[in-house]
Amino acid sequence: MTDGRQQFDVIVLGGGAAGLMCAIEAGKRGRRVLLLDHAEAVGKKILISGGGRCNFTNLGCTWENFVSENPNFARSALARYTPQDFLAMVEAHRIPYHEKTLGQQFCDRSSRDIVTMLERECAEAGVRIQVGTRVDRVTANEGGGFSVETSSSVFEAESVVVATGGLSIPKMGATGFGYDVARGFGLRMVETRPGLVPFVFSAEDREAWCDLSGVSAEVVATAEKPARRGSKQPRFREKLLITHRGVSGPAVLQISSYWKPGEAVEFDLAPELKVFAGMTDTRDWAAAMAGVKTVLPGRWAERWLARHAPDVRVMSNAAISAMEEAVHRWRVIPAGTEGYAKAEVTAGGVDTAELDPRTLEARKVPGLFFIGEVVDVTGWLGGYNFQWAWASGFCAGQVA
Repeated sequence: MTDGRQQFDVIVLGGGAAGLMCAIEAGKRGRRVLLLDHAEAVGKKILISGGGRCNFTNLGCTWENFVSENPNFARSALARYTPQDFLAMVEAHRIPYHEKTLGQQFCDRSSRDIVTMLERECAEAGVRIQVGTRVDRVTANEGGGFSVETSSSVFEAESVVVATGGLSIPKMGATGFGYDVARGFGLRMVETRPGLVPFVFSAEDREAWCDLSGVSAEVVATAEKPARRGSKQPRFREKLLITHRGVSGPAVLQISSYWKPGEAVEFDLAPELKVFAGMTDTRDWAAAMAGVKTVLPGRWAERWLARHAPDVRVMSNAAISAMEEAVHRWRVIPAGTEGYAKAEVTAGGVDTAELDPRTLEARKVPGLFFIGEVVDVTGWLGGYNFQWAWASGFCAGQVA
């Protein structure tokens, strides 16, 4: 004790996926670990994930499944702790799970299985968990180490790991505290924005389409610009859903992480199909309607033709080609997104240039680590963000 302050080797701020994993790994090394969370229980976002069944990893996870100013940054952590490593823990706890699609792994029963597993691992590793505790400030001590001031006490430790998450889903208690800590220690930030989030249409597009709320189709979504110079233009083939305010669905959520205000997104409504093939010979309006209805639900198909088809009397080859082009390149400039309230993740965060990719330790501040969503590493939909949480937490836990 120093001035009545409780001493630990490691203090982890945040009881989400990354924080719990880090605490477990540090505890296994014999470190005295305190995990603090302001919520009344740990793992709250884990519990609501995957529709309550927790899409806890993806077997196809690589660094290429992440959005960041430096996507290569995630390569080291993801190589050191793989989906198979997490599956080994799940299987050791005899949690039944299944693969849904595209490598996504889900609990058979409930997300509660994953939270219970992590809590048991923490207990076995000797981790002390203290919930219902608001952290007010983190400061560096003159003689080394850190002080963590909370709503109830002051704690000291050699290392502090910031795993407080991002701004998404504020009703679950999300805050920007982790970003405040980073700025307080002089670390650079990448501007944050909602990720994996539905789009909101302009008033004009809303009037044109949003009365069709509830209809969906498989599309290919493409961002107007690559995530960064020299990178591939992202493309996602999944479902799009029209909502009462814009569009959602997996394809939209995926492409939203690459979108910046003012940019356009494009949707191919008939992937790999020639919808109006043969119409240059028949000029048959019924054939046009039948063609669109092969790729879009009835109401949407009728609306699409009403807005894009030429007058049947002047249905030239050029007009038919333009109609074909339009169905493959529905270009939309969203008015915005549904914001952090509906975002599954926060894109941006602590600049990866400030962190060691092997350990997630701040280069300028030895003993201070940032892991999980608070870092500028954002995964695709489908278990990738959980795998980043496990991997980054594991790596920090080996050295904190």
